[in-house]
This record gives sequence, C-alpha cells and structure tokens, in this order.
Amino acid sequence: MLRRSQPPAPPAASEQVTTRQQESVAALGSLRPAGDVRRLAAPVSGFGGTPRVASLLVKEGDPVARGQVLAVFDNRPKIEADLAATDAKILSADTEIPLKRREVARYAQAARQGATEVVLLEEKQNELTMLERKRVELIAERGKLEADLSDSVLRSPIDGTVLKVTARVGERPDAEGVIEVGASQSMEALIEVYESDINRIKVGESVVLISENGGFEGDLQGTVERISPQVRQRQVLSTDPTGDADARIIEVIVKLDPGSIQRVSRLSGLKVIARFGSS
Repeated sequence: MLRRSQPPAPPAASEQVTTRQQESVAALGSLRPAGDVRRLAAPVSGFGGTPRVASLLVKEGDPVARGQVLAVFDNRPKIEADLAATDAKILSADTEIPLKRREVARYAQAARQGATEVVLLEEKQNELTMLERKRVELIAERGKLEADLSDSVLRSPIDGTVLKVTARVGERPDAEGVIEVGASQSMEALIEVYESDINRIKVGESVVLISENGGFEGDLQGTVERISPQVRQRQVLSTDPTGDADARIIEVIVKLDPGSIQRVSRLSGLKVIARFGSS
C-alpha cells in the first residue's frame, strides 16, 4: 500500500522576506562637476571695499576657457584714465631728464672754469636727482595700476562651466563672490535619498540616471562613490507640487561612467532621477 506523501511545509515568514526581490530605490538629484570648483571674488579697492559689477559676460551653465573674461567691474574706466595720465608723466620725465643732464654738465664745466658758483651746480644736480627719483616712483605707480587694471576684470582660472552667478550687474559683491566655476572634465551626481531608504544604498552599487525634464536622452550610468554621514533638509525640489520640501535626506554622490560624462559635461545643475541597484 502506497503511502501518501506529505505536502512540503510553507516557507517561514522570515524566509519569504529574504527571498522576495527588494525594490530599487529612486531619488532626485542634480549633476555637478566632480573636479575643481572655484568661487571667484571681486578685487578689494584701496579703501577696503569692492567695486560694483559693470557687466556680466556669461550666464549659469555656460562653458568657459581658462583666462576668459567673465565679468567687468565699474572701477576699470578710472584705472584706465589713471594709467594714461601716469604714462604721460613718464613720457614727460623721459624727455626732461636728458635735457637736465646736459644742463648739469654745462654747469659742471662752468664751475670748473670758475664761471659759475658751485652752489648753482648743486641746485641743478638736485633737480636732476629729484626728476630721476620721480620717474622711478611713476614706474612703480604704473606697475600698481597695471595690476589693478588686470583685477578690474574677472577671468576664469580653469576650463570648465559656470555653476552659479552670485552677483548681478550694479551690485557690489559680498563674501559669496561673483561667480562659481567648476571643472567639467569629470562629472558626478549629488542625489538626495530619503533617510528611510538610505539603509538600502551601498557604496559601489550601480546607478541609472535619467533627466527629470528631458535635458538629455536615454540614461546615464554610474556607481555610488560616497554616502554622507549627515542628515540634511531637502534642496533639490521636484516639479511635483505635492512633493515634501521639508523631507530629511542624506546626500549620496554618484560617480558617472566615462561615456556618460561626455554626454553631460556641459549640463551642470541639471536635475536627474536616480535608480539605485539597477544594473
């Protein structure tokens, strides 16, 4: 007589949890340069203040080259005028000094022959010395003016992208400076993950990113580079008006693959949606 086999026992609840495929985490973030980021400030004037911005030649998101002029300050016209006036004085001194030297030579000859008093020769020699000293001072003043003229425009110190413009035309820049420029040869994404999901994120895991607003086609590939140890308030806001702007998040840095970097090297600040563990 065959014995009826017993049906297998159902898996324990804990086993069901471990075998169930875990859903991937999705979060909002934005692209940014992974390399050097420079905050460019206005020059300090002789009275300890800063000049106003006269013109801005770039906007946020623009690519820039090293040495490119990004902004011009309102002190430039006065510096140019002072430089022109100093050049005129130097030219005048250059004309007068040879004449004064010949005059001193004549008085010296006359003094040796007893045709003039030595005191007059000394006066002419003093005049020549003062003129030569004045020329040296003018040359030094011109060097300072040239430095001030160079500082009256803001140049990019690196090849990169304008990340942020912190001062507008007519404003006197404060401690935040004028413009932030970031090197765009390497790009990363800063993703804001809800604190309730962060335990499901691991360093080194794969990440797929898509543009929230169609800034690029397809998707980008990357890996989790770093997870911040601090909990912060959300900064990258969704276009969804019902989104929780006061949510507590943890910043996760995603390093983009080389192929993805080439596609978005000029899209710093673009909002993205990241899906973690989507290989």
